[in-house]
Amino acid sequence: MSKRKKEGKGGPSLFSRARNELMSQIQHCGVLEATDEQRDAWFKETMDYLANRYSGITQDELNRLEEIGRRYCQPVISYGKTNATSDTD
Repeated sequence: MSKRKKEGKGGPSLFSRARNELMSQIQHCGVLEATDEQRDAWFKETMDYLANRYSGITQDELNRLEEIGRRYCQPVISYGKTNATSDTD
């Protein structure tokens, strides 16, 4: 069984709502095109905001949210002609 809280009749869990808001903010604020330094500052501010907005979230959940968000912001691995190896190698 999963350790995550189940979504019941009351709607999505607090963690799910915070995760959804984080992903929405990432999509709309331009952090995907930011430098590493700008991204670090953005995540600090955003995680502080989420901690205040969703006061029922534990520090472990906030850490997981930040990890999820940072992984989402990583560049996609390109599998193109430049990375492909030929059969003759």
